[in-house]
Amino acid sequence: MTRKTIPTDMFISGEFQPGRGAELKLQNPATEEQVACFAGASTEQVDEAVVAARKAFDSGVWADAALRKETILRFADLVERNRDPLMELLLDEVGTPVSLKPNHVDTPVKFMRWLAEHGSRDRTRQLGLNPAGTGVSTIVYRPVGVVAAISAFNYPLLIGLTKIALALSTGSTTVLLGSPMAPLTILALGELAQEAGFPPGVVNFIAGAKDVGQALTSHASVDKISFTGSVDVGRQVMKQGAERLTDTVLELGGKSAAILLPGTDYRKVAFQLHARYARNAGQGCGSPTRILIEKSRYQEFCEASREAYEKIIVGDPRDPATILGPVVSSAQRDRIEGAVNQAVADGAEIIAGGGRPDRKKGWFMNPALIGNVDNDASIARDELFGPVSVVLPYESVDEAIDIANDSELGLKAYLFGDRKQCIELCSRLRVGTVQINGGSPLRPDAPNTGLKLSGNGSEWGEDGLMEFLVPQHIDVAV
Repeated sequence: MTRKTIPTDMFISGEFQPGRGAELKLQNPATEEQVACFAGASTEQVDEAVVAARKAFDSGVWADAALRKETILRFADLVERNRDPLMELLLDEVGTPVSLKPNHVDTPVKFMRWLAEHGSRDRTRQLGLNPAGTGVSTIVYRPVGVVAAISAFNYPLLIGLTKIALALSTGSTTVLLGSPMAPLTILALGELAQEAGFPPGVVNFIAGAKDVGQALTSHASVDKISFTGSVDVGRQVMKQGAERLTDTVLELGGKSAAILLPGTDYRKVAFQLHARYARNAGQGCGSPTRILIEKSRYQEFCEASREAYEKIIVGDPRDPATILGPVVSSAQRDRIEGAVNQAVADGAEIIAGGGRPDRKKGWFMNPALIGNVDNDASIARDELFGPVSVVLPYESVDEAIDIANDSELGLKAYLFGDRKQCIELCSRLRVGTVQINGGSPLRPDAPNTGLKLSGNGSEWGEDGLMEFLVPQHIDVAV
């Protein structure tokens, strides 16, 4: 990546152009220094990007499956080759620890390669003669058209790249809007897309303020919206697309429960459990932010947790040993700390962590484990998007399942204990993903699905690909 150190231009119809909209200001969350100040896209530029995507789709330039596969694979190679400069941008705008480079860069590369291979395959189904013997039916799958993809600040590359790869691999064209809190890594992709050889208009990258998002999701030429973010914004996105009945894929919030079944060795699982919601400063939808433990072993879990907390290093995100860097903004930290303080004022206790580390600059906070609350408390129900989890005691496994399901959100759950018992309990959990005894890294062939207010539709895997394909019935008389 040599075009610019700090990419601030929009990438529309294969060309770079400066934004003509509201100003975007970015500060480094670890140092509070200004990283960039530039004009985001205007609503007119949103229209230019969507029109370019529509023109490219209608022209058929992206209809060839072999071309799609080859181009996306080249794009993935370029992202991988530029993993270090892309991570530098993430460090500057998000403050995510460098130790998470595999999650932020390597994982989306792996996903793009899988999607390039599988998205381009022919899914045609032959139904044969109808019961009356008067016609032969064939089902073919057509690309949905122009896709508006909106990424989030916490994992901009993972979210953004997989969104457009799902759409591009199946034949659609795209406009990707980066979060105003983390636009730089998304805009940096323009140079790589140009080098990969995408035809003009097939993929477009923009950044902007709230009006830009509204203009994109309500645009008459957008056929599908793919959004990741909060429940409240997800509702707005769905409303904006509803005027034209635009279909949506929404990956929204989470308040994931981790059930430690009777007999679980707390000291064995405590560190991986607490580090899971501490990493990326707790800015992850699937974080285990409600931990359910046996009521009779409450103090045992508290002791194991305090020992684990001593191993969670809070500090400079450029230090490979750091697990927890800063949250993305001062406002984000104030909101999280306000929720913790309110919980304590209402009678909760801080079991481990809490407060801020001794650092002069940056929006750092220590992780916090909160006890003496029940599942009705705000801190146990609201997604804080920070390094905070609550402990909820249970007396029976049935009660634990009830507590886990007693949430408006249903993205993910965690089970720790006997493998057979865990598998048997999965059907009782109202979530899209269940991870048992820690699970494994993300895989591109498995869907990411949210139930209840955690989402609509699926991402990744065959289920995610099918979100961007429309069945067409061809009925031929005989």
